Amino acid sequence: MMFTNEKPIFQQMADRLTDEILAGTYGDDDRIPSVREYAVTLEVNTNTAVKAYEQLARESIIYNKRGLGYFVTPGARKQILEERRRAFLQQTLPELFRQMQLLGLELGDIERVWTAELSKK
Repeated sequence: MMFTNEKPIFQQMADRLTDEILAGTYGDDDRIPSVREYAVTLEVNTNTAVKAYEQLARESIIYNKRGLGYFVTPGARKQILEERRRAFLQQTLPELFRQMQLLGLELGDIERVWTAELSKK
């Protein structure tokens, strides 16, 4: 995984795991990789992975079964989706619209790019 300087690594790890839940890699009550497994996979310190898992547990995205590992909390996908949509509408879109205005772009320009991107898939 390529990490950026925009967020702490543990936050980027948590984001990746939530992306995997959104994508359906892990469903309700599915076991996720152990902290060590995830740290090795992403080539980070185990303590960094622990921080990511602790954050997700605090947010009730995952839960720990002592001795068995971490599992996806039922309803986590819906919770993540709602939060990401809210953030997109309140943070990302206003900045996108500001940039569009500065660059003289219109919604039709964006729609053409969006349509072309969808046709690739």
